[in-house]
Amino acid sequence: MSTEQRRIGLADRLAVLLSSSGMSGRRFAKAAGWQPSKVSKILNGKQAVTDVDLLTWCQVTGASDDETEQLRATLRSIRTDEARWVRQLAAGHRALQDEMASSEQAATHIRSFDLALIPGLLQTAEYARNVFLSLATLRGTVRDVDEAVRARMQRQNVLYDSGKTIELLTSEFSLRCPVGSRSTMAAQIDRLLALEGLPAIRFGIIPLNVEYPLPPLHGFTILSGHVLVETLHREASTEDPDDVVLYERIAEQLWSVAVEGDEARAVLRQVAAELRASG
Repeated sequence: MSTEQRRIGLADRLAVLLSSSGMSGRRFAKAAGWQPSKVSKILNGKQAVTDVDLLTWCQVTGASDDETEQLRATLRSIRTDEARWVRQLAAGHRALQDEMASSEQAATHIRSFDLALIPGLLQTAEYARNVFLSLATLRGTVRDVDEAVRARMQRQNVLYDSGKTIELLTSEFSLRCPVGSRSTMAAQIDRLLALEGLPAIRFGIIPLNVEYPLPPLHGFTILSGHVLVETLHREASTEDPDDVVLYERIAEQLWSVAVEGDEARAVLRQVAAELRASG
């Protein structure tokens, strides 16, 4: 179970305690000395719970000592798992690339969607270098850019594994969002045009002028029944069958408005021509 699911489960247990106490959220907030909005955010999973918050909740709702300790143990476990990803990231991006490579090698079916970036499995070395450098600067983490780039390039060996099904989807916005210089973007477009030589890879682009079937709030990757979502501050993952089905359905809906094959190459050539004209 993912840390996100466990946080939701913790919020559900807190809701049960509140209901069992016979208190309304507003009455609880008054007794705890909190704003009512804080109670609502905790119950909806929109605010992280601290150990002090948890103790206050248990005290006000009359939870037993055993139940209080169980809830605290759950919270400690969640925070430990979240800290693991933060520690990995603090050590640099190379370790995360190696971990992703292992997951991709084990998967038989890979589906990836990125709205604002070229999917990692299709990035050129220079494009990837700019991505890692900007993220390391933003997060203040170790700048192991060269090692991370090499690891990402090694990850791309999976593209030549005929035993896998690989579907990579991006948006025209990512093609037009400069990650580095014009020459970097031109080389990246050339790399995508060369995918014609990899018939086992399904590559799609969602054009700028289409109506999305749903709001794409973030990118995601599905690896044979395992969903990964990376944000700027946290990585979430889940193997829950209902979650996997949801993301598979999201992927299908996004693919329904994408262009592939000759149409995708036409988009790429148009962007490449505009890059040449602007240079």
